[in-house]
Amino acid sequence: MSNIELYTEISKLPNSLKQEVKDFVEFLKIKKKSKTKIKERKFGCAKGLFIMHDDFDEPLEDFKDYM
Repeated sequence: MSNIELYTEISKLPNSLKQEVKDFVEFLKIKKKSKTKIKERKFGCAKGLFIMHDDFDEPLEDFKDYM
């Protein structure tokens, strides 16, 4: 649909529906802006938040029956 066709269809609407179209266009603009503002993550930003114990690779007591 071309811009002229779209404008023609919108101009045929009653004023209350034109306001809804305007509100929807504003919503789409805001939605597009929010998608483009993705914060880039830096490598190593979670360093120090997780602790891996020395016995991480050791078998668990709960699974001894299955080994």
